[in-house]
Amino acid sequence: MAKIDAFFKLLHDQGGSDLHMVSGQPPAMRIHGDMERIKYKILDNDSLKAMLYEIAPEDKIKVFEETGDVDFGYEIPGVARYRANFFMQKYGIAAVFREIPSKILTAEQLGLPPVIPKLAMLPRGLVLVTGPTGSGKSTTLAAIIDHANRNRKDHIITVEDPIE
Repeated sequence: MAKIDAFFKLLHDQGGSDLHMVSGQPPAMRIHGDMERIKYKILDNDSLKAMLYEIAPEDKIKVFEETGDVDFGYEIPGVARYRANFFMQKYGIAAVFREIPSKILTAEQLGLPPVIPKLAMLPRGLVLVTGPTGSGKSTTLAAIIDHANRNRKDHIITVEDPIE
């Protein structure tokens, strides 16, 4: 088990959405929209880098070292999947992890307007889903695509950055 996995389990158990790890600060979690510091020591750059590199694929480490930014997916079987973003900031390395729901909810379960599933049935066109970070864009798109998968016999291609 990677050292960082304990933070992911804590995030998951507390119902949090994001884990923030920044050199020079203790780790923090976003829970119901509020940032909460984790009772842990301040992360120095070398310790944080070692912790992050322990879970990153070699090819992603190379990209990060060349560009100072990289996105990838990380999974703890039986717990959750996470979208990872490593980046450089003023005081060194930093990372943000977003928990990706393992179960796709329907538009109805999400409380979305009835028009949303109808978007999945359009024969052509472009549908844009926009909003700030954490507003539910990926969750909404997952519901739309799931509806299309259940009700159409088409190939569905998504273009995502980062890929979730």
